[in-house]
Amino acid sequence: MDISPNAIPDVVVRRLPIYARSLSYLAEEGVRSVSSQELGERIGVTAAQIRKDLSYFGEFGKQGIGYNVEYLLGHIRRILGLHEVWPVVLVGVGPLGQAIARYEGFRSRGIDIIGVFDNDASKIGLQLGRNTVQPDSDLPKILKEHGIRLAIVAVPAVRAQEVVDVLVENGVQGILNYAPVVVQTPENVWVRHIDPVALLHSMTYYLSREDEHHAMNEH
Repeated sequence: MDISPNAIPDVVVRRLPIYARSLSYLAEEGVRSVSSQELGERIGVTAAQIRKDLSYFGEFGKQGIGYNVEYLLGHIRRILGLHEVWPVVLVGVGPLGQAIARYEGFRSRGIDIIGVFDNDASKIGLQLGRNTVQPDSDLPKILKEHGIRLAIVAVPAVRAQEVVDVLVENGVQGILNYAPVVVQTPENVWVRHIDPVALLHSMTYYLSREDEHHAMNEH
């Protein structure tokens, strides 16, 4: 089924890896088939939403029987391009960057960090997992040599845009940005922003409202 990437709502694309992860767990548990209701209960979405999401890519289940776990998992992995290993570079090896570089779970999930970079001379040559930290000046050469299209950015906010510009100029089209700032990119470049502080603040909103509610009730 030939589908234009832009024809699929981004919110649906964001849910596909969650479906794949849940199906992987089911497969490991020896579960052979699962209903949309059962799958939905595991990941917190409705059965109707799962059926609608999957309908963008074809028909995968049978009414009254459900989905074959291995079959559906294989299809979702192909949709996500996980039939191959994607080389990735990491820029920024502060405490967060070092933790990312040392994480062993990427490669088994189709992601291979093949280069780690920083502009701090004191960190050049540091061994992080399978990678040795290289200077930022080597970044364009490595990106072009390996045809890298994915990157992780874990630099301070003041450097983020500069780093992203270099990545984009050298062919990167997908960026996972941990820097606490929104970066600007061309329309054909996908960026996912992960700001742990902002995410925590979105939860403190609810907690503070709850505290205010309790305080009002006590009076």
